[in-house]
Amino acid sequence: MTEAVFAGSAEGPSPEEAGLRYEVDGEIATITLDRPDKRNAQTFATWSALARIGDSLPQQVRVVVVRGEGPSFSAGIDLRMFTPQGVPGQGSFASSAALDDSVFEQRIAQAQRGFLWLRRPGVVSIAAVQGYAIGAGFQLALACDLRVLADDAKLCMKEPALGLVPDLTGTKPLVDIVGLPRALEICLTARTVGAEEAVRLGLAELVVAPDELAGAVRDLAAALLAVDRDAATATKRLLQGAAGRTLEEQAAAERREQVARVKALFAGS
Repeated sequence: MTEAVFAGSAEGPSPEEAGLRYEVDGEIATITLDRPDKRNAQTFATWSALARIGDSLPQQVRVVVVRGEGPSFSAGIDLRMFTPQGVPGQGSFASSAALDDSVFEQRIAQAQRGFLWLRRPGVVSIAAVQGYAIGAGFQLALACDLRVLADDAKLCMKEPALGLVPDLTGTKPLVDIVGLPRALEICLTARTVGAEEAVRLGLAELVVAPDELAGAVRDLAAALLAVDRDAATATKRLLQGAAGRTLEEQAAAERREQVARVKALFAGS
């Protein structure tokens, strides 16, 4: 596998080369997984390109929509990674297994960068999920703040069934949302979670008919943009930190954020 794919540098693949479309329209950025013939299967190049998008996201962007072209969101990792030949220019699991542990871990960390930035306080990310969201596809949806599902969506954490673990930052949000026992059951059986169950478990905010998915995401984005940007950023920061704080610590964090907001709005008036 090539260093350029993992580095996320100027030498890495462009979104188009990695099978992505990336468009910015005012305050909304849309990332489209664009390999419908492969059910939008992901490669190391996909993750490198996602990281580069995060690194260069324009300052005005407040909402990031992640979607898939065609009938599926993403069927997971490109199965060529399991073959000796691997993905051209990117290697295979067999070639990765020959690496020093620390080098291999660093390369996984580079791949994870493509998912981590979607949680930034300054943006709200929305996964628009139709059809299959398997393995890496499920983890990409979990990396987003909000998920809107078509009623044909099928979520599955496939990695344990393949002898792997989910390593693209999906385990923590899954446990945070559904709890440890249900997360264990979902991952260790590698079963499929349908759209209606996903809503019941809190894995989706909304389920709509497939032909209504794009409109529902547009409406949600418009509602998010109607809120003051700095207040939204501060509130997301508070909510993200809440689980790791005591009540007293959270109350103190609320005070600090509110002091900053009131001063920004009214100081000197």
